[in-house]
Amino acid sequence: ARARHDSHRLADLVMVLHEVLLTSGRLAAGAVLQAELLRSAHSARLAGLPRAENATLRAVRGLRAARARHDSHRLADLVMVLHEVLLTSGRLAAGDPDPALIGVSRRNYRPGGGLRVSGVCREPVISATGYAGVVTHLRSEDGRWLSIADVQPGGPDRALACAKAAVEVGLAAVNHAQLARGGLLISGATVSPDGRLGAGRGVRAIPIAGPSWSAGPLSELFTRPLAEAVRAQLGTVPGQAGTGSDAHLGAAPVGPGGPELLGCDLVVLGSAGDHLLARELSAVATGPTLATGPAVATRPTLATGPVIRLVPADSHPELAHLANLRRLASRPGLRIRVVGRLDTERASTLRPLAVGPVPGAEPTLRLPEQWLDHADLGYDLLQGAHLPPAGAEPPDVPMGRPGPDLVAASPLWRVRRLVELAVAGGRRTVGEAARGDGSGLTAPLRRAGFTVAAELATALGAESERHGRDSFGRLTDPDPDRYAWAWIAAATHLAATERELVRASWTDPSDV
Repeated sequence: ARARHDSHRLADLVMVLHEVLLTSGRLAAGAVLQAELLRSAHSARLAGLPRAENATLRAVRGLRAARARHDSHRLADLVMVLHEVLLTSGRLAAGDPDPALIGVSRRNYRPGGGLRVSGVCREPVISATGYAGVVTHLRSEDGRWLSIADVQPGGPDRALACAKAAVEVGLAAVNHAQLARGGLLISGATVSPDGRLGAGRGVRAIPIAGPSWSAGPLSELFTRPLAEAVRAQLGTVPGQAGTGSDAHLGAAPVGPGGPELLGCDLVVLGSAGDHLLARELSAVATGPTLATGPAVATRPTLATGPVIRLVPADSHPELAHLANLRRLASRPGLRIRVVGRLDTERASTLRPLAVGPVPGAEPTLRLPEQWLDHADLGYDLLQGAHLPPAGAEPPDVPMGRPGPDLVAASPLWRVRRLVELAVAGGRRTVGEAARGDGSGLTAPLRRAGFTVAAELATALGAESERHGRDSFGRLTDPDPDRYAWAWIAAATHLAATERELVRASWTDPSDV
């Protein structure tokens, strides 16, 4: 009962603080409010609420970046963080028993026993908060994604230097570059809930030869249709950013957050600005199809589906992502095997981390043997010798243009504008914007079928101008609780609707 009382008291405190923030706007969140937020984060730690603690600390970092006008600040990120804190604290205050509201400790390593892991790729990390390094992604025999990170205070130079830094797991004499193309046999492994491998005293690791992408367990990454893998990721409830009971202001991130990696085979169509356009390849049998017949070979062929945008995972000029995508885009018809991360905010968009040749396909990449069938796009710079000769494209090079961005083309930007105005300018700004738009706010939403979004936007605008009266008929301060819940409802529905639009963008238009 005492723990429940502490949780409710903390939730009420955080709720009130963020109601004040939504009332005044981000620029009014000075040192006093930030200090209260830090005290709330400390109370969350004492109450055993790592999710609320971490979200509150990220809110403080976002507010400081906004007031300092840092280039890395994005209003959309601050909106997402405030939405998480408000929703989490509000549900805790209401007595919601969902254990996900408590969160998990990021560094609570648990015994993992014996593991045999294979390196997949390296991902450079250059954080806007002053941290840099590398994350090497691994895959276990049972299909779990694991990682080994080396992220510490530093800049782009450290991210480049860590590409070949020694891996701190047991006594294994291997660096990140070797591990990304090799593997480890680990005994006494420890694994955190987010898949990070520990390096405790009882951990023992032996370097082993890793399989290539075209053979062994890693080849299973590319057998699942891309649309199916995307639906599986987007079908889950959107997880909030990582939590951690040991987090503190300015803590180094584990690595780039986001969905787990996925693999696919693509054919290059060309470029559109800094985007590489491609379509998916699928494997078809080239021999008998009877179940009782001998094993048959497969060859990749063009699959139906949307035109996919490949955008740089990190556009920092010190990294090779952008240069590599431009070089790949210069060869329309090129077949490539890609490991990357789904962009959950854009329609049919991937952020590739590594590429390799497609087995049995021509034309495809010609990588050096020491690269073991893949190039890390952030570190390995593709050269002309790694590509087929110019003019070697097949005569049936597929053509295509990306379809309309369902998120950007929808009238939901009107709801997002209100939600972001609440954080940027406060309650009065929302009321003025809703009053000025009039029917122009809801009519386009209703015509497009977003009736719930129109109702929530109308409710948020109405709540922003609501005032109470005392027994003498005098105006009183508005109820911050009603306004906060109206904002939460609009932000929650907006995030869920945009997620469904992204999922729909991966469906072949001919199948609709």
